[in-house]
Amino acid sequence: MFLGIDYPTWWFLVVGGLFSGYAILDGFDFGAGAWHLFFRKEENRRIALNAIGPVWDGNEVWLVIGGGALFAGFPVMYATFFSALYIPFMLFLLNIILRAIAIEFRGKEPMLWWKKTWDIVYSVSSILLAFLLGVVLGNVLQGIKIGERFLYIGDGFFDFLNPYALMTGFTTLSLFMLHGANYLLLKTEGKLYEKLERLLKKAIIFFGISFGITTLYTLLYIPHLSDDFRSNPSLFVVPVLVFLAVANIPRLASKRNYRGAFFFSAISIALMMVLVAVELYPNLLLSTIDPEYSINIYNAASSDKSLLIMLRIAAIGTPLVLGYTLFVYKTFAGKVEIDENSY
Repeated sequence: MFLGIDYPTWWFLVVGGLFSGYAILDGFDFGAGAWHLFFRKEENRRIALNAIGPVWDGNEVWLVIGGGALFAGFPVMYATFFSALYIPFMLFLLNIILRAIAIEFRGKEPMLWWKKTWDIVYSVSSILLAFLLGVVLGNVLQGIKIGERFLYIGDGFFDFLNPYALMTGFTTLSLFMLHGANYLLLKTEGKLYEKLERLLKKAIIFFGISFGITTLYTLLYIPHLSDDFRSNPSLFVVPVLVFLAVANIPRLASKRNYRGAFFFSAISIALMMVLVAVELYPNLLLSTIDPEYSINIYNAASSDKSLLIMLRIAAIGTPLVLGYTLFVYKTFAGKVEIDENSY
């Protein structure tokens, strides 16, 4: 135990922090990719692609570290999680590979059909990646058919495509598109900038509708997610902060303060991840068959000694990754300029 907090809880916070960082960073470049086919001109597509060009692969480092931390800290959770959601994770892996290939291959040949093909692959894979992340999150929040010995005993091939997961998928996609539009506005100018201002308004509407429907469905049909709030009313500060952060995005966008809007879209993602953590803790995967079969931070964790060693490693490694990330963003700050070395 450290500072009055047990090691599994510390590791829960570490994993949550890493995945929050990933959602914020890869979220905006998934969102930027989702808008890609809305740009008709070749120059505009190149500018949008080069806006995320120096950072997209570095953003994925947070996913690798987060996945490794989950495996190291909660191996039981890792095994059941990937067994239960094998199909969306394989689709996610396929699309993340296709997206990387599209980014690198697009500019290798001058033919129009070649570029259009990779434009479609890049945009569609970005959309699917954002959507699949939401589908996975929706299944985690709703619960999964976990039986004895933490074995997944789901019914069918598409068991993960339930209504709540689909709603969460669209909410995640809309939030990332909103986040991505804000980011592109910081990196562009001229007519593309004006077009993105119009697209941002559509993204705000898309997110508002998706978020509202998903929230209402959660309150009506997923009652276990609000149990902690009923027992501890002080936790209501988290959803209030989420609402305030989200409300600040259109307010700042209306004033053309897109740097502030981007900041609050990032804060919104972070606070939503905090909200997920509050709703789940100390559980990691809820069983819809019997609460006794649920996986929590205690029955899924590695030994305290292992967690302590890994916490020390994380205390050294995480600031290094964060420092590298900040350095890259500072180095490539400012508007995009196309040259012979651009995508």
